[in-house]
Amino acid sequence: MELYRDRRQAGRVLAAHLVSAGLPADTVVLGLPRGGVICAREVAVSFGVRPGALLVRKLGVPAQPELAFGAIASGTFMVLNPEIASRLSEGEMDRVATRERRELERRATAYGAKQLDLEGRVVVLVDDGLATGATMRVAVQASRSESPARVVVAVPVAAGDALALVADLADQVVCPRVPVRFRSVGEWYQEFAEVTDAQVIKVLAEPPG
Repeated sequence: MELYRDRRQAGRVLAAHLVSAGLPADTVVLGLPRGGVICAREVAVSFGVRPGALLVRKLGVPAQPELAFGAIASGTFMVLNPEIASRLSEGEMDRVATRERRELERRATAYGAKQLDLEGRVVVLVDDGLATGATMRVAVQASRSESPARVVVAVPVAAGDALALVADLADQVVCPRVPVRFRSVGEWYQEFAEVTDAQVIKVLAEPPG
């Protein structure tokens, strides 16, 4: 299966797939920081709008930070991966959640995050890929609380089981590539460098054209 060159190219592929979805012109495009914001920029351009950011944080297993036992979003939103979370004590999970909530608050300040106005609108949630799907599931939950007309999830690549979990929550899912063998999101990109806060801030400030 062909690799994406980078997140921007992956975002353009998503945008091409979304063109046929018949979404309205006032669609709201939200990226999940950090990498999802880069993809979301390319999707937003196709609608002539700026992307926004929906702040979420993965809750990583202490000994394996890349393995998510759940995820949180601003407010009280949390989802857990029961199979993985069952391996941890409540104390371990609470310590990770507390640390990640502090990081959410820091990013909200750094990015100038504002209250989202999603009521009655179509929302497209974009990330650079789904491994466990935990962050996207909590993002769908958080956006639903604002009473949008529809929630569309758009990701360039995903593990099949994670995509199925997200599809149960979203109104529509767009994912061009669902590999049979999936180990990580990064393996499906030629360039997958860590995205910085400065890059996110710059992308969020770019004009829509």
